Amino acid sequence: MLAPSKRQMHLGVFWIGAGNHSAGWRYDGAWVSNSSWPVAAAGAQIAERGKFDLFFIADSLAMDPGDLPSFITRFEPTTLIAALSIVTKHVGLGATVSTSFSEPYNVARSFATLQHISGGRVAWNVVTTSRDKAALNFGQQHLNAHDLRYEIANEFVDVVKGLWNTWQPGAFVADKASGVFIDKEKVRPLDHKGRFFSVKGPLNIERCPHGDPLIIQAGGSVPGQELSARTADVVFSLVSGDQADAKAAYDGLKARVAKHGRAPEAVTILPGVMPIIGETDAQAKEQLDRLQSWLTPTNALTLVSGRIGHDISGYELDAPVPDLPVNTEGGSSFSSTLLAMARREKMTLRDLYNLTAAARGHWVISGTPARIADILEEWFTGGRADGFIIMPAYFPGAFDDFVDKVVPELQRRGLYRTDYAGPTLRDHLGIEPAQTR
Repeated sequence: MLAPSKRQMHLGVFWIGAGNHSAGWRYDGAWVSNSSWPVAAAGAQIAERGKFDLFFIADSLAMDPGDLPSFITRFEPTTLIAALSIVTKHVGLGATVSTSFSEPYNVARSFATLQHISGGRVAWNVVTTSRDKAALNFGQQHLNAHDLRYEIANEFVDVVKGLWNTWQPGAFVADKASGVFIDKEKVRPLDHKGRFFSVKGPLNIERCPHGDPLIIQAGGSVPGQELSARTADVVFSLVSGDQADAKAAYDGLKARVAKHGRAPEAVTILPGVMPIIGETDAQAKEQLDRLQSWLTPTNALTLVSGRIGHDISGYELDAPVPDLPVNTEGGSSFSSTLLAMARREKMTLRDLYNLTAAARGHWVISGTPARIADILEEWFTGGRADGFIIMPAYFPGAFDDFVDKVVPELQRRGLYRTDYAGPTLRDHLGIEPAQTR
């Protein structure tokens, strides 16, 4: 075990109620719905019991019956975190909203409202939709090209942040004696006229006393990394488990952050990881093997095809992964990471679909609580991560195991908080003090 670090590890949970593993919902005692309010509320309360920084909710604007069960039916994220903010007190709440099929004014207003309701605990996960099927639900045949989607996203985020800033500190007065409700000098229009958006402003909601909502981003392509480095507070990153690659990606993004005039520590990098936990290593392997035994070529190949951006249904499963180009129009970070790993590890398509179906291309680790803690500690203290997005294979059991068995081990090592430092997400992440009215 490495010596304890003065840094504190940050933890989020990737919430999808029917489990992050494609077959997780089939496990004994597992929840089976991603559209159940009691299930979602209980999941957020487990995260809060574990002193987690963030309860992270992904989203999609299309439904595919062959997709991961948790993706087939799901709540709209901003509505969900509004409700969750009432049944939790501390855990941060991250909601995904796409810049491809939204308007900046609506997004700015929604998240400003959520920031007030939650007492400063919300974050917007900025995504650019990557599936053409979503375009069909919005009167379009195809998505914009990948790089154009990120050009739109950059301006979109700037407009949203600009709208939040149309109310300056001290703008809200409400002085009953004088009759002054707002200081009009401290509320200004945005007057944004850009390539993609024209927004007058100001926003029609006062600034939250806890500061603006935070920004999460998960793009792994070069345009995605640039957006993260310039605007994000938290980055949800993809890793394959290769330490050298993870270190290069971590250092590369921190360097990009510095090039944009920001302190590298201003951005918290959290790789996704699925821990399979057992009382012994053999028991953990047995649990993973059982989950994997429920996979079928049909559902797994659908996931692999979606992740790498190529239809592989006609290829031989036990042949080496074919030499396919990286898909630059969909999820290019998943495509490049998975294909590079397949070549490096000399994988067959069956190997690749087993991996992808387990955690959709994210890192899977298994073992005892101590072994899981050892691995996370090594990555954290080795400068490969600022913490992790935990992706339980199924809920609630796999998440309970992490909170009740791994978290105490991390706390004993001095790596993880024993209580929240304050009530806001900024407090959890150690981000600058909030602005006041």
